[in-house]
Amino acid sequence: MNARRIAQLWRTLAAATRRIAGVPDYDAYVAHLMSRHPERAIPPRAAFVADRLQARYRAGGGRCC
Repeated sequence: MNARRIAQLWRTLAAATRRIAGVPDYDAYVAHLMSRHPERAIPPRAAFVADRLQARYRAGGGRCC
């Protein structure tokens, strides 16, 4: 396996691990916005993460029992 293939495999595994853990993927979101919604402004990373965390926890989650 060459170095380029190993690096790509590592990036793929890291992205999959982030998705499983629920960590939002800002780079994928920016790529999506640029290709599908070029008229929209790209939010700063901090605003994106805050929005994703709010969306994750406002949907009735957080019950203790």
